[in-house]
Amino acid sequence: MTRNPLPILWRNMVRTASLALLHKRQLTPEARLGREGEEAAYWYLRQQGFIMVSRNYRPEGLRGEIDLIGWDRHTLVFVEVKTRHPSPLLEPETAVDREKMGNLEAAAQRYRQRARCSSAPYRFDIITVIHSENGFDFHHFRDAFRHAGFAHSSA
Repeated sequence: MTRNPLPILWRNMVRTASLALLHKRQLTPEARLGREGEEAAYWYLRQQGFIMVSRNYRPEGLRGEIDLIGWDRHTLVFVEVKTRHPSPLLEPETAVDREKMGNLEAAAQRYRQRARCSSAPYRFDIITVIHSENGFDFHHFRDAFRHAGFAHSSA
C-alpha cells in the first residue's frame, strides 16, 4: 500500500513558507535565533503528536508570553522555548527563573479561563533548542516546574 505524499508535501510547504517569512523580518541575531528555535520546537512537538493551538500568547495586562501552547493527548501544555548556540557554560533552561515561572503561571491561568478549559489537566514544559551547524538538537523537559499558587494536575 502506497502512502499519500500530500500531507508530507503540505507540511514541508508550510514549514518552508514560515521560515521564509521569518527571514524577511528585521530582527537582531539573538531575536532571529530565538524565533527560529520556536519555529523548530513547534514542528518538533507536532512530530511528537502534539496538537498545537497557539503561539506567542500574550495576555493583555500581564508581563511575558507563552511561546507555544498545545495538547498532549488530554493535557494542555504550556511550553517555554529557550534557544542557544552550543555552550558548555550555560544551559538554556537555566534562563527560566522564578519570576519567569510566575509570569508563565499567570498567563496560563488567563489562557485557561479564556479558552474555557480551566478543569483540564495542564503542565509546563521547557524545550531547549541548541542550534549548531548540523541543525537543531532538542531537549524536552516535561512537567518542568510547578507552582503552589495554582491548582495543577498532570496526566
